[in-house]
Amino acid sequence: MSEFLEPFQFAFMRDALLVGGVVAAMCAVLSCFLILKGWSLMGDAVSHAVLPGIVLAYIAGIPLAIGAFIAGLFCSFSIGFIKQNSRIKEDTVMGVVFTGMFAFGLVLFSRTESDMHLDHILFGNILGIRHSQVWQTLALGGVVLGITLALRRDLLLICFDPAQARVIALPDKLLHYLLLALLSLAIVVSLQTVGIILVIAMLIAPGSIAHLWTDRFDRMLAIAVAAATASTAAGILISYHVDASTSACIVLVQTLLFVASLAFAPKYGILRRKQTA
Repeated sequence: MSEFLEPFQFAFMRDALLVGGVVAAMCAVLSCFLILKGWSLMGDAVSHAVLPGIVLAYIAGIPLAIGAFIAGLFCSFSIGFIKQNSRIKEDTVMGVVFTGMFAFGLVLFSRTESDMHLDHILFGNILGIRHSQVWQTLALGGVVLGITLALRRDLLLICFDPAQARVIALPDKLLHYLLLALLSLAIVVSLQTVGIILVIAMLIAPGSIAHLWTDRFDRMLAIAVAAATASTAAGILISYHVDASTSACIVLVQTLLFVASLAFAPKYGILRRKQTA
């Protein structure tokens, strides 16, 4: 037991567990909305599209988070504009926009002399996060989490029934773009922990796991947050003991939880459905 608890004596491991827990809870809550709205690919699109914003922010000498957030919003609004003004389906538009922006970011990165490490941008560096970044992540993550939870009923209605939202005079378009803005900000917050690539799993797996266990939304939120925070803590500890990529270990634990839920969940697990068939 003492060997398992050894990581807690190091400050960088305590910071990683704290930041990882906040990011996991934030992504888990948003994950429930993305799964129910069918926006899984949107998280993928925005996470890739922030790369050119990061590089341009570095060139301009402004905080990288600002450039990433602006790029994420630009991607989201571009997808909506093209979808509304063409015959192309939304998933196709997402694929074209985010791959184009990601490729543009790679070209910019390759042509810019900097001390930035592409691996840290793509895969995160939660064990190397600075103390100032810890507070920044906690603050921004808390804002995203707080706004999402406070407006969860309204956001849920626009996900399921936008027409009903308009009937009861909810600002459906404002809420729609607010959800996109929260998604973009969540991805920016997650960059320093799991990176651009693996944040996709953080925004999809927790909601998918919870969706297999329940039909009640508040319970779904609780299960998603519990699964995400537990798998993040386990992934960080496992990565320390086996000397492997921390973000990859986190996502692998989440994947194992999804597989277990797919098989054994009492509501919609495969084995449960076979027993009741």
